[in-house]
Amino acid sequence: MLLPQMPKPEVPHEQYEQTYYEGFTQTIYTIDEEKQFPDGRLIVSTTDTKGVITHANDAFVIMSGWSREELMGSLHSILRHPDMPRAAFKDLWDTISTGTKWHGYVKNLRKNGGFYWVYATVVPNVRNGEIKSYTSVRRKPSRTKINELSAVYKDMLAAERAGS
Repeated sequence: MLLPQMPKPEVPHEQYEQTYYEGFTQTIYTIDEEKQFPDGRLIVSTTDTKGVITHANDAFVIMSGWSREELMGSLHSILRHPDMPRAAFKDLWDTISTGTKWHGYVKNLRKNGGFYWVYATVVPNVRNGEIKSYTSVRRKPSRTKINELSAVYKDMLAAERAGS
């Protein structure tokens, strides 16, 4: 498996069986604890074309709560928070797989079950006309946009669950 097991929090938490795009299910836990994105920092990571992490900068390690060793070789899905609708990630993958840059707001899951919001830009790395990898740069998001999109994502998620 390309995702390390998330530890069960010692504090009150929610438990989910999350099914990933890659086809497997894993138990994850969430707590209502937001880690604020630090001013003046960028989270940078690179994945191969299947979403396996090949590079993680220090800010990524700190914000995610996972060690660099745990991140490297893991699917980027390790960060998928259950509050994020599948349609958001489908849009991301549909866009970048055509060689086009994608931008969006994402609520990410931390190792301890907490979360952090980012404004992400994902860029396909193209060599000789072929996509070789993807680089994601995340910056501090707008709190106004987070509030706006939280409601939108909640509605999208409810529609997805109603349709399953």
